Amino acid sequence: MFIIALTYHKSLEEVDAHLSAHVAFLKEHYAKGIFLASGRKNPRNGGIILALAPSKAEIEAVIALDPFYIHDVATYEITEFTPSMTSPELAFLANR
Repeated sequence: MFIIALTYHKSLEEVDAHLSAHVAFLKEHYAKGIFLASGRKNPRNGGIILALAPSKAEIEAVIALDPFYIHDVATYEITEFTPSMTSPELAFLANR
């Protein structure tokens, strides 16, 4: 499992110019079962995506398709972890 932390390094006007394409990118990867949750940071200086994938290389390949990445709007930090404990609703994530 991966936590992908985006940090904007361009103005919010430029972020907003690519936002609808970024949302379409998110929806595509939700439909593929890769993304589990996503949202803006507070304050709005980036976002977080929770993702499932077999490898960091696959996550990097997915990120390369993000309009925010393509247009150099954000930097990305990828953290891999193995959930060893979850709430009952998220039990399917344990040890993945």
